[in-house]
Amino acid sequence: MEWWERLAADFRLSSLWLELAVLAGSVALAYGLSRRAGRGQPPESVWFGRRIVDGLMFPAVVLALVYAARVVVEHYQAVFLLRLAVPVFTSLVLIRFVARVLAMAFPRSGLMRLMERVLSWLAWGVAALWIAGLLPRVLQELDDIRIAFGKSSVSLLALLQGGLSAVLVLVAALWAASTFERRVLDHAVADLSMRKVAVNATRALLLFVGLLLALAAVGVDLTALSVLGGALGVGLGFGLQKLAANYVSGFVILLERSLRIGDNVRVDGFEGRITDIKTRYTLIRAGNGRESIVPNESLITQRVENLTASDRKFNLTTNITVAYGSDAAKVQQILCAAAIAQARVLGDPAPVAFLLDFMPDGLVFNLNYWINDPAAGTASVRSAVNLAVLEGLRTAGIEIAQPQRVVHVVASTPGQDGVAPAALPPA
Repeated sequence: MEWWERLAADFRLSSLWLELAVLAGSVALAYGLSRRAGRGQPPESVWFGRRIVDGLMFPAVVLALVYAARVVVEHYQAVFLLRLAVPVFTSLVLIRFVARVLAMAFPRSGLMRLMERVLSWLAWGVAALWIAGLLPRVLQELDDIRIAFGKSSVSLLALLQGGLSAVLVLVAALWAASTFERRVLDHAVADLSMRKVAVNATRALLLFVGLLLALAAVGVDLTALSVLGGALGVGLGFGLQKLAANYVSGFVILLERSLRIGDNVRVDGFEGRITDIKTRYTLIRAGNGRESIVPNESLITQRVENLTASDRKFNLTTNITVAYGSDAAKVQQILCAAAIAQARVLGDPAPVAFLLDFMPDGLVFNLNYWINDPAAGTASVRSAVNLAVLEGLRTAGIEIAQPQRVVHVVASTPGQDGVAPAALPPA
């Protein structure tokens, strides 16, 4: 109870009004500085966020001002409120740091939000123990609990400290990777594919370095990782070869730039636009909204039709059958005029119509036209062209062919159908 007695003595000897004024002044000054520094900053910034109090800058500045005020005031009198404010704002700084970095790196991850809540409750719990003076006793109890791993043992306190250090180091690595991506790569690399490979490589490198630092902070001998590396290599050679092949294929695709984000491709009968290229798979979105997840190895080993690799023009076709008595030249003129009348259809190359085939039902014409914005969808422009074709043929009096069958009726005489006539009875 020595800590409680000292805290009670500080409460009796301190000037609460002076400390309250210093605390309020520190909060107001921190808010003003953070608001001035946050002008023009993006809302996803870790330092500021969407609101001033949501970012890391505000609690960090308050903590610095409160700690400096506590050191100064302690030279003249005992402090009470400022002593309690330091652990509170320390926990708030840690919570804001972890929350903002995870929200920026994984904006839609439920697991990251769960981790954020767990770390928040842990930080507030440590702050409460700190304020109550029970933190040293709890740490001693955790240090006395030993967990055996074979012939060696480690304390529960060491495990918790190592885990917390690992989390903070990895979060710092994610922050560095996101900052490098936003401040450097977005301006230095214009190509989306090259920017993607640079982001993935930078994040993987920083996370690997952060993992090594976290293991060193825990006390793991890094020389022991050589055995782990050999085992991992064997595992990749057998059980994880497909996964490793997809990751390697992803970097090959991004580096070669044979496929880029925004290209229209056809893979295994599925046609759509590449919306994202991950390290393991590629997302292809069709015009009807369906999305296909294609492993990167398939894009390397199988045939892929890149419909926009050399030319951004996209070809659409329409087949129509008219009656045999129709004027072929007039039909071609109507088809081309119906296509060129649409705003999205290109004039160069111009639409062209061909007499494709002679079918039992009529003449088959094929209309070809081109657009340069397939990402906006092809069903709408195809429908508009078909409606214009139908209206033009009806106006010109040209009949659209319908299935026709000719049935010949032949009168049969007795004995011609293969059935012998019935025998007459004897007279």
